[in-house]
Amino acid sequence: MKKTAFAERLNVSQAFISQLCSGVSQPSDRTIADICREFRVNEHWLRTGEGEMFLSLSRDEELAAFMGSVMADGSESFRHQLLAALSRLSADQWAVLEAAAWNLVDEMKKTGPQE
Repeated sequence: MKKTAFAERLNVSQAFISQLCSGVSQPSDRTIADICREFRVNEHWLRTGEGEMFLSLSRDEELAAFMGSVMADGSESFRHQLLAALSRLSADQWAVLEAAAWNLVDEMKKTGPQE
């Protein structure tokens, strides 16, 4: 990730990120908290280098993070349009989609990995 993109995600200037990278400045507790929240980094690892770099998320937390990233995008991206379409499905349509998905999985198991 480039410094500019990193800075944008944290809502700080690229110059500030450059100062952090060069050691001219030290991150505040708030900046550390922002990094941990935005990139799901383990704060203990960030401060000490010990333990796991990234936090483990539950499946629900992963889903919430994905949905948040789609909503934060602010555009009519494919992901946004697909989720909007899925949100309008009836229970019967969900059942049809589920059956089709399981059939696809079964077919993929029979044919093996595709190159």
